[in-house]
Amino acid sequence: MNQAADSSTTPAQPSEQTAGGSFRWSDLLAMVRQHRHELVKANIIAILGALMSVPIPLLIPLMVDEVLLHKPAAAVALMNQLFPQSWHGPILYILAILVLTLLLRLIALVLGVWQMRQFTCISKDVIFRIRRRLLQRLERVSMAEYETLGSGVVASHMVTDLDTVDRFVGETLSKLLVAILSLTGTAIVLLWMHWPLALFILFLNPIVIYITTVFGRRVKELKRKENSAYQIFQESLAETLDAIQEIRAANRERHYIGRIIDKADNVRRHSSAFTWKSDAASRLSFVVFVFGFDIFRALSMFTVLYSDLSIGQMMAIYAYLWYMSQPVQEIVGIQYTYHAARAALQRINSLFKMQLEPDFPHEKNPFTDNDNESVSIQIRHLNFSYSPDKQILRDLSLDIAVGEKIALVGASGGGKTTFVQVLLGLYPADSGQIRFNQIPIEQIGMDVVRDHVSIVLQHPALFNDSLRNNLTLGNNIADEQLWQALHTAQLSEAVKQLPQQLDTIIGRNGMRLSGGQKQRVAIARMLLSNPQVVILDEATSALDSDTEGRLHEALQAFLHNRTTLIIAHRLSAVRQADRALVFEDGRIIQQGHHDELIQGDGLYAHLYRNQHEQAS
Repeated sequence: MNQAADSSTTPAQPSEQTAGGSFRWSDLLAMVRQHRHELVKANIIAILGALMSVPIPLLIPLMVDEVLLHKPAAAVALMNQLFPQSWHGPILYILAILVLTLLLRLIALVLGVWQMRQFTCISKDVIFRIRRRLLQRLERVSMAEYETLGSGVVASHMVTDLDTVDRFVGETLSKLLVAILSLTGTAIVLLWMHWPLALFILFLNPIVIYITTVFGRRVKELKRKENSAYQIFQESLAETLDAIQEIRAANRERHYIGRIIDKADNVRRHSSAFTWKSDAASRLSFVVFVFGFDIFRALSMFTVLYSDLSIGQMMAIYAYLWYMSQPVQEIVGIQYTYHAARAALQRINSLFKMQLEPDFPHEKNPFTDNDNESVSIQIRHLNFSYSPDKQILRDLSLDIAVGEKIALVGASGGGKTTFVQVLLGLYPADSGQIRFNQIPIEQIGMDVVRDHVSIVLQHPALFNDSLRNNLTLGNNIADEQLWQALHTAQLSEAVKQLPQQLDTIIGRNGMRLSGGQKQRVAIARMLLSNPQVVILDEATSALDSDTEGRLHEALQAFLHNRTTLIIAHRLSAVRQADRALVFEDGRIIQQGHHDELIQGDGLYAHLYRNQHEQAS
């Protein structure tokens, strides 16, 4: 597929192009470093924020010694120089320090928000680039790989897991920088005030971090099990909700809802274990910190008794100890968010491991290099299997002439739909060759094939968007052409009755349309694409016989001289073909015109004799 770079976005840097397209932490770091301007600004802001916040615990405790204990020192001397002598006194000193404390807190708050904003902008851009890479990869991912995972898993990786990585890159790393700067500033102040106690405090913090790291390793496995349980629950829930109408019609909602409840119970068990055990580990780490604080308070009292440490300095050290508790806890908490982000990144990388479609060169274009409205198709020794023990197509060979209309018939599971999916490259063939006008698709490119080969499915995909956008699929098409296509598809009168006609929102999967209207929207969409090869896969199965008859008659002019493949179980659709190919067990067991085949004793006659007699 074409993957032209979007000029409105930043082109991917070499650091994004890791082996296999997956991301490592080093790649994320390299992507973060590309935002040098924002990083420099964020670091400067963080340093300024630390300079504003670190002195705060020291200010008011100093007033204990200089004002309450009548031991004036540097702070009182400075205020005496700044204010008139008539203002001097305890009230001025205490209020001035209080105002300074509040002002520093406010400035630190503003700087903290500003710094968080810088890291948020960086993380959002990094996540956008990862998400863009994933979406671009989905353009060419093998349908077999995609269907194995399912849309629920892919959506979960692109939303939930990327949000987890986003929080780690943005919030956690910004808090880590502030925490390190705060601890560094606090250590400097404490060493200046009383180095023996400072060393004790600084020695205590690594012990707390080490103990919580040990517990963090055990909690990580619990988090992995919780995430796995959530993923299984989301897959089952999405699958059931997609099929809820058929489940209810079969009166089996209790069975399927019960299955989801079982998976929800699995989520409950794993989530409960992770939540209380991670909380216990966090509480234990805090208790270790409080133990140290209690021991420190006793030691500080001894220090006041047997050294020159003043009561005000002791209170300041108390304040700094509590001040340090938040950055220490944030550093401790980072290991949990890191483990969650690491697991999320591994799941995201599983999308990059999905096998891609072959990327064939555009050497020749049989659809434009000829004067005909259509092309011929040649199939040689085509084999395909979903798994080694489940072969679907077996040594299939056939020729379809330019403009020929072929009906693919047979019992369900014979390989008809799989054949057209392989023809479109949705599934890669195990072996064999597909040619258009004798040119192998390996020289054409699958995107070129799909530009000129259009398929109409029994259950077409419709978006929760306007009817216009469901017809154009983003192409710029005049209203006159849209109405002409709707007229040919026998849908124009119904659309005129809609509240906003072409601009009517048709709902998810076209829920505001009937089954037959959905199929006719898909047929109109095919007409607008003006393909050279048309594939109709049970495209009229939901239509009544009168509407189907008018539709086939209206399509005759359009399909004239266009190579057409028709998969159908209705004889009315099959009789539009020049020739029928009867599939059984992945092989063509019969072929010929309807009138010839209906007279025989083969599978074709078995499938259509009753319909033929009723039509007669």
